[in-house]
Amino acid sequence: MSVCDSVLREHILLVTRAAEFASGRHAQQTRKGAAREPYVNHLAEVAALLAATTEEPDAPLVAAGWLHDTVEDTETSGEELERLFGRRVAELVAEVTDDKSLPKAERKRLQIERAPHKSAGARAIKIADKISNLNSLVSSPPVDWDRERVARYIDWADAVVAGCRGVNETLEALFDRAVAEARKTAP
Repeated sequence: MSVCDSVLREHILLVTRAAEFASGRHAQQTRKGAAREPYVNHLAEVAALLAATTEEPDAPLVAAGWLHDTVEDTETSGEELERLFGRRVAELVAEVTDDKSLPKAERKRLQIERAPHKSAGARAIKIADKISNLNSLVSSPPVDWDRERVARYIDWADAVVAGCRGVNETLEALFDRAVAEARKTAP
């Protein structure tokens, strides 16, 4: 096996292991939408968006896309991620993880405030995450969200992504389309 083949195999294994780990950790979770789709679908969409839109293949970024909510939403630590997936993956996940001890309004405010100061990889994850969330709002909005709440979410996602721009034109264009679609079809 050539060195190139060996590296490719390691990258595929990293992403596959991240997908398997995230699927296990989020197995019982569902999305907020009326369809209650498995939460892992969101993680798969974020990872796929990152894989499809980066100029250079970036396995740690795609792995972090799979894992971006594990510390925030499951019994997973940053140390565990570093041990299993390496420092870069763990650092990317840490950058996009909200402090759940803070009130929701404060977490949302901090996402807007801190977005421009994140690494390029973390900003790309944020954009992909917001695209996935907007797509979900269009296909299966939460039953208890009225038009005003959907509009507030769209505006907030737009404000977060404003601070993430300049990192991936393709991803940004997909976000802009998702915003336009969400505004057009909001309940």
